[in-house]
Amino acid sequence: MPKIIDYKNGEQMSLEAIIKKSDYRLAKNGKNFLSLVFEDKSGQIPGKFWDASEDDAKRFRVGTVVQLDGKRDVYQGKPQVIINHLGPLDPNTVDMSQFIQTAPIKRADMENEFEDIFLEITNGAWNRVVRYLFKKYHNQFFTSAAAKVNHHDFQGGLAFHTLSMVHLAEKIADQYPQIDKALLIAGTCLHDLGKTIELSGTLDVEYTFEGNMLGHITIIDEEIVKAAQELKIDLDSQDMVMLRHMVLSHHGLLEYGSPERPKLLEAEVLHDIDVLDASINMISKALDKTEEGKFSERIFGMDNRAFYKH
Repeated sequence: MPKIIDYKNGEQMSLEAIIKKSDYRLAKNGKNFLSLVFEDKSGQIPGKFWDASEDDAKRFRVGTVVQLDGKRDVYQGKPQVIINHLGPLDPNTVDMSQFIQTAPIKRADMENEFEDIFLEITNGAWNRVVRYLFKKYHNQFFTSAAAKVNHHDFQGGLAFHTLSMVHLAEKIADQYPQIDKALLIAGTCLHDLGKTIELSGTLDVEYTFEGNMLGHITIIDEEIVKAAQELKIDLDSQDMVMLRHMVLSHHGLLEYGSPERPKLLEAEVLHDIDVLDASINMISKALDKTEEGKFSERIFGMDNRAFYKH
């Protein structure tokens, strides 16, 4: 079965895909249309369904698997599909999992890896807090996306992003013995765990009320505090203050949402590997849709730069 990634610009497309986003809008000419994003295992592509009725909005809701026929084109440097025909498929005849992007590692394998990783957190207080919160948000952590858009925006993306960062943290700590490996790994495990509350949905990911009002950094700090209180761990101890600092500073700059800039070596490393892993994912995702010898679409999360595929 052909996939979104199989088509090049200018080619006619004919494939089955799932609707990831569906917004019923009013155009400047006064006509209604659907702004859609289609997805399969290979990637995503947006398209507009013109002259749409309210019935069309109901037929082509998020989660609907459709037969998509059209032409791959480019608009403002980004790929899109000019829709010629769109028809919903009987959900009883399709395997929904074949259309939803998921982490490239099986959930069970990631779960097993994290159990081994916890053994590297040799500080008792940090280990207990990390295990407590992972148990509390276990299912959400392994099914959530890491973001609404940009990096790791797929089912299981949060766990995969965190696991990738832990692997980097382990190698960096082995290279630089002055780094407190246990602190770096504990902070890495927890840094984005607040996204289990900040974001909702596994297909059409949206910000929750708490996510919009508080953000995942504030949320996870509060969760650490509550965990320590439940476990009767002294929140005023230097160990707990340092662990909270790791998550509170991991965005690096105040304007990026961190209430504090990194003031620990381990906090600076956490910020750096977070940026590195997110950047590699965003660039790789764009290059996957790019022909060799061409530049990718402009990537919003990378300062709207385009990258060359050699």
